[in-house]
Amino acid sequence: MNIATLLPFILIIGVMLLMTRSAKNKQRQAAEMRNQMQPGTGVRTIGGMIAKVKEVRDTTVLLEVAPGVHSLYAKNAVGAVLSDEEYDSLVNNDIPLTFDEHPGVDGTPVVEPADEPEHAAKSQDEEPVNLDKAAATDGEATDAKDAVRDADTAKDAKDSEK
Repeated sequence: MNIATLLPFILIIGVMLLMTRSAKNKQRQAAEMRNQMQPGTGVRTIGGMIAKVKEVRDTTVLLEVAPGVHSLYAKNAVGAVLSDEEYDSLVNNDIPLTFDEHPGVDGTPVVEPADEPEHAAKSQDEEPVNLDKAAATDGEATDAKDAVRDADTAKDAKDSEK
């Protein structure tokens, strides 16, 4: 046989071996990461939930999602083991804010945000949105049941014309 005919097959086999090797390495690294879990460490699940490890079992892990709230997850559901700093910053939603301190009425310092975000400030001349059914315009369906009823009425009227 000619080497030119075997070369594509050899390349395909080589690429497949490299792909499976890298996948196995990723699986091994994920397993090592999950084995690092100890009670008290912070984790992020593959769904994005941040929790503290309460107990590690053979195939499952007991997570404390809120103080006093525990949930049982498969070890494979843990996407990352977080460092203490990373866990604290995610849980406490650490956003650098500047605060102005001034004395309160009784002399104790009162801390207030220095600048209010633009989206949090409400304009005084904004009118509130009215969500009442009475606010709907003529002929406009006010909810899903009315829309279905209107469609049925239109269908019945069309059928009676025939």
